[in-house]
Amino acid sequence: MSASAWRPAATAISLLWLATMAGAGMVFLAQVLLARRLGPAEYGLFASSLATVTVVAPLAGFGLSQFRLRVYGAEGWAGDRWLKPSFRFSAWTCVLAVGGVVAWALFGPVVDADTRDTLLLLTPVIVGLFAVDLVGSKLRLEERHSALALWQMLMSAGRLAVAATLLALPAANALGAALGYGVVALLIAALAMPQLNAMWHGRMELQGHGPRPTTLEPLVAPNVTQLWSQAWAYGVAAILYPVFFQVSTVLLKYLSSNEDAGHYGVALGVMTAIYLFPATVYHKFLLSRLHRWAVHDRPRFWRVYRIGNLSMLGAGVVVGLLLAVASPWAIPLAFGPAFADVATLLAVLALCVPVRFLSTAVEAALLTESHMRYRVVSMLFAAVVAVALNWWLIPRYGVMGAAWATVASEILLLIARWLGVRGFMPDREG
Repeated sequence: MSASAWRPAATAISLLWLATMAGAGMVFLAQVLLARRLGPAEYGLFASSLATVTVVAPLAGFGLSQFRLRVYGAEGWAGDRWLKPSFRFSAWTCVLAVGGVVAWALFGPVVDADTRDTLLLLTPVIVGLFAVDLVGSKLRLEERHSALALWQMLMSAGRLAVAATLLALPAANALGAALGYGVVALLIAALAMPQLNAMWHGRMELQGHGPRPTTLEPLVAPNVTQLWSQAWAYGVAAILYPVFFQVSTVLLKYLSSNEDAGHYGVALGVMTAIYLFPATVYHKFLLSRLHRWAVHDRPRFWRVYRIGNLSMLGAGVVVGLLLAVASPWAIPLAFGPAFADVATLLAVLALCVPVRFLSTAVEAALLTESHMRYRVVSMLFAAVVAVALNWWLIPRYGVMGAAWATVASEILLLIARWLGVRGFMPDREG
């Protein structure tokens, strides 16, 4: 590909990466301020409650934003026929997700009063994340990278404002942090309404398929059964990922203590910031293009896949080494002496970095309906193993058991994804 063809892609990736880094920096700073202000116990209560809500939140969108990227990539403007049915379905799943968190907060058998109130105040986060996901998918389809970059920073900026406000107050606790996060989520949902209204009325500037045809064949909107048969794999995959990623923080609260959950929450926050790099490249920039190339330009699809694997592996090794080397002095400096032992956790979790980077790249080849079913099976298997390992190791080894359970689960997921791509090798050209 010529330099002139690469330049727009490099510019877009750089813009999204800078915005992602800015967002990650704000999230990290908010985490530092909250951890220092609240202390291990209160921060552990807040972090574990937020992790619980985050685990449930993907049920609201049910992965349909990813599904829309696929159908628009394959069908072009005819993909409009899926829009309203998927919106209606998502609205019901959002109600179900909010109801599930409220029910657990009020009637959960191991939920104390502080946890109940924190969970209830964090419930609006589900609506906010749902809105961020919907608008983000629209901006990706329109390839409006500047708007997407700004949009993805809003939640991070709001959470940093909450942390800074609590730092200035004479008294602060987990309930105050939860209230602030809930208010920020509701404000972002309100800001999303004009974009969502434009989507609902078909006012999108879809890229990669030419201008909207002046005459289209009458579009037959799918019913709920047809939508479910096509999209269930995306929804289940979206639900399983936070279970896989956040289960250690949640189980540490219930199997160990709020303090252990707080320490692991800090480590997981650092890893989340690091994982934003491959997520930005693949989910925010390449994904809509990969869906299009998978149908209309197979050689380019596989060429990008091969280059991506090598690039992500190399970047992951470098970042993992930097994390292991820097964390012993960076963590106490950032979070204070009370969180110094988080550096030991990060030394173990650094093994996950090259694994996750490569896993994200390998997964990019699993986009079609049959591939998505395989992704669900592999993610379900990895999530079950993660829960089982955490359940077994946390009572015996505490936070270090959770860390090693995470490493083992990440490696297992990478192997499963690689085997899946190998199994679909006949689809490859050359």
